[in-house]
Amino acid sequence: MKIKILSLALLGCSVVSFAQKQKQKQPNIILIMVDDMGYSDIGAYGSEIHTPNLDRLAAEGLRLREFYNNSICAPTRASLLTGQSNHKAGVGYFNVNLGLPAYQGYLNRESLTLAEVLKQAGYSTLMSGKWHVGDDSIAWPNQRGFDRFFGFIGGASNYYDIHGYTDKAPPVPLVENNQRINLAPGKYLTDEIAGHAVQFLEEQSKTNKPFFLYVAYNAPHWPLQAQPEDIARYRGRYSIGWDSLRSERFARQKELGLIPANSTIAPDPEVPAWESLTWDEQQLWQRKMEVYAAMIDRMDQGVGKILQTLKALQKDDNTLIVFISDNGAQGGFIPTGRKRPRSSGPIGTAGSYDYQEQSWAHVSNTPFRSYKASAYEGGISSPLIAWFPGTIKAGSIATGTAHLIDLAPTFYEFAGAQYPATYQQVKTNPLQGVSLAGLFREGTAISRPQPLCWERAGNRAVRKGKWKIVSSYPSREWELFDIAADRAETRDLAGAHPEVVKELAADYAKWAKANDVVDYEKIKPQGNQGFAAPTGANTTAAPQNRRRENR
Repeated sequence: MKIKILSLALLGCSVVSFAQKQKQKQPNIILIMVDDMGYSDIGAYGSEIHTPNLDRLAAEGLRLREFYNNSICAPTRASLLTGQSNHKAGVGYFNVNLGLPAYQGYLNRESLTLAEVLKQAGYSTLMSGKWHVGDDSIAWPNQRGFDRFFGFIGGASNYYDIHGYTDKAPPVPLVENNQRINLAPGKYLTDEIAGHAVQFLEEQSKTNKPFFLYVAYNAPHWPLQAQPEDIARYRGRYSIGWDSLRSERFARQKELGLIPANSTIAPDPEVPAWESLTWDEQQLWQRKMEVYAAMIDRMDQGVGKILQTLKALQKDDNTLIVFISDNGAQGGFIPTGRKRPRSSGPIGTAGSYDYQEQSWAHVSNTPFRSYKASAYEGGISSPLIAWFPGTIKAGSIATGTAHLIDLAPTFYEFAGAQYPATYQQVKTNPLQGVSLAGLFREGTAISRPQPLCWERAGNRAVRKGKWKIVSSYPSREWELFDIAADRAETRDLAGAHPEVVKELAADYAKWAKANDVVDYEKIKPQGNQGFAAPTGANTTAAPQNRRRENR
């Protein structure tokens, strides 16, 4: 009898041991996303900005040449978190309610978040940073599957608490695990986002569970505010101007193999020649790019702290890391940027409300056309770095077309997570993307059975094979581009290939119907709904550069 009990005990131990080993095979997953950063803004994609930690991940992992987002903050986050089109997830326009389910402005219950699915597969679910897919507390991160959350709920934030700097400036509102808090005086938001990510990892290490960590940086989204020591690192670097800098990045991208040697580069006739500016104008514009670069630099420093923590916790050899940007850099000219009433201070300080603006954004989006909120490549193209030691081949630069909706099925395949047909008695929307696990593991080509489609504020696009059609609101006419030969979208081939336009337009119509997309004119919001600057901001322009104002 004792022998039988002992045997059963040993069997039980072996079963537990086997289960533990099975669980250990589940990789940890870290998803890092930055805000309003262009395709060429990190070193691994051609930049002069100091990003050694991201460059290391790229050198030891994989870069994808063609990875797409949804052109603007909230719709991108909706697709990223759910694996659905932003309309299917309920964020067809922005985080504002336009009166239809596809445009309700927050994630619907039919579209499960990464945290909800991975939590069911035994993962700890952690988030630090920007949410922006539901302002109401019923739709906050802790209500959508995250065990731990630190960050802000809306679309933009100061980087410093400037309460007391002016009586019109409120403190920076944050949330930690459903509790409203404020950014502590003297703290810098980018550091706090990285610091809480590190804290969550250290706390989670006391469990035996794998983890999913979503780090959603605000940087380098406006307002341009950075640490003085980071700004100093770039002093004088941008005196060469945007013309020369764009040429430098373009050449570097060719050297890296990110774009073909015979690639074209998209012009922008609205961007003036650097030499046409006065000396004073050049000094002001240099400062903007110095601060913008410093913000990206600081973000990369935070990535370094996360990597150091992984290594210290001995979890770096079983962790998949993916890095992306939510959209391209922001265009538009708003002289002196955005400033709070009665606040002041040089560009980069707590009282400053400047943003990068179009001339430098043209550099950030090298070599592409257009900017954030557009369906051209400059609006919807993002760098993608994937790192997984022993799984992803070091130094890979992959071809193939991928999208935000592909990350959910990728993570679920690596985690062994089942996406449920129903969740909490609600029938779920099926996943729309394709898994990139084969690409990451064996370099298998991405196979897309369906074309990729976009619609946001009347801007539309379809990508199918080498072809892409685009229409920019208020126009309804389709342009056609051969992305394989002309990714900068400099040659409209619609007149030469009307049959291709017709085919892709039919694909768009089918997709729009399936995803509850409606004509933008029927739901178009009034005024600036969904795009207001943070509380207290004033977007009135002063005559910093009259050449811009007179356009």
